[in-house]
Amino acid sequence: MRLILVDQPTEKRINFYPLALSRPIWELRCGMTSLLDKLLDKLGVADVACFVPPYMAEVYRAGSGRPVNDPASLTGDDLLLVDARVKAAGFDVSPTGPSQFATDTDGELLYARIAQADLAKLDTASIDTLLDSAKRSLPAAEGNVPVWNYTWDLILANPEQLIEDFAAAGRSGIEGTVEEPCAIRGSQKDIYIAPGALLHPMVVLDASEGPIYIDEEAEIHPFTRIEGPCYIGCKSILFGAKCREGNSIGPMCRVGGEVEESIIHGYSNKYHDGFLGHAYVGEWINLGALTTNSDLKNDYSSVSVILDGKRPVDTGSTKVGSLIGDHAKTSIGTLLNTGAYVGAMTLIAATGKPLPKFIPSFAWFLEGAVTKGFGKKKLYETAKIAMSRRGRNWTEADETMWNEIFDLTKPARKEAIKKGRRILAASGRA
Repeated sequence: MRLILVDQPTEKRINFYPLALSRPIWELRCGMTSLLDKLLDKLGVADVACFVPPYMAEVYRAGSGRPVNDPASLTGDDLLLVDARVKAAGFDVSPTGPSQFATDTDGELLYARIAQADLAKLDTASIDTLLDSAKRSLPAAEGNVPVWNYTWDLILANPEQLIEDFAAAGRSGIEGTVEEPCAIRGSQKDIYIAPGALLHPMVVLDASEGPIYIDEEAEIHPFTRIEGPCYIGCKSILFGAKCREGNSIGPMCRVGGEVEESIIHGYSNKYHDGFLGHAYVGEWINLGALTTNSDLKNDYSSVSVILDGKRPVDTGSTKVGSLIGDHAKTSIGTLLNTGAYVGAMTLIAATGKPLPKFIPSFAWFLEGAVTKGFGKKKLYETAKIAMSRRGRNWTEADETMWNEIFDLTKPARKEAIKKGRRILAASGRA
């Protein structure tokens, strides 16, 4: 049986921007692992092929090592097609069995199980034709399929998911190095320190409210306090951080200051003081000293997020911080609004006041207004330097993908730049 993961370029993808601009939705993190890891653990399938938006196919193929956007993977075996938004938890569908399919309320296919005998009757020329013919020909399944709807769903689910993932990992104890004195609150069975991890003296691990998992070669500097549930990824370093409950910090991050109930995808820096709460931070991001986001409104009302530059979406939660896309950079003293959307490849100069709630991708926020700045070439040069500092290369495929993202995000950016010109003209700075 072959698992076919499907992330189609539909309107619902925007619900996971800016993080999903440069990766499939299933590569987003929640808890200790990605959504993909959870699906694979649940289904126990080794043969996996993927269908992603065409502009990211080459980069994802190189990074994943799996067949990507290859029609040949749609033949020759029983198939289980699963949409990128499907939650592993609650997806109680056997990988094999009679053919069937399920859709969401808008008619978009969530999964299709197709026996090889039935596959011959369907149109396998492309993923689109297969999905269309499956909906026309196969019997509909009963019951609901749980899905992720927005990026902030992952943030809000993260504390509980960390607890579940720690239990599923089945590890506890100290295999790394802990230099004394070190204070541990709670039970040591709720702490795991992996081989190669190093805890300096004067570190506090508080597992009284949830487990703590410190992965291989992570390094925790003095005067850091880590509250569970929490996951610290491979080779990440914490510099005297106040690591509150509910954090997932991916690989090779540099983190200081105060962080609470946030996901830092990986390869990003929040080295200095400043507060990050209920946020999702992508890769290759640098948050300047004292960069801080609000995650709670003064009137305690529900937070809204603007995903398209126009219409606010009610999150239904009083606690949502910021969504920050890959390669974003903030200056010292940047103040991010409650429910802020910071697009990918943005460069932000602080104003001393909270920033607008929506800053489009590839924007330069200068003098209190969205501008085109010095263009994408300069942003690419910075990206190359940032990646090289972590031993990664900026490739031609990366540049091609980001050029496509530049075009994809142009409408919202164009409108924001027009508004920015009016702001600068009114202040006499144009």
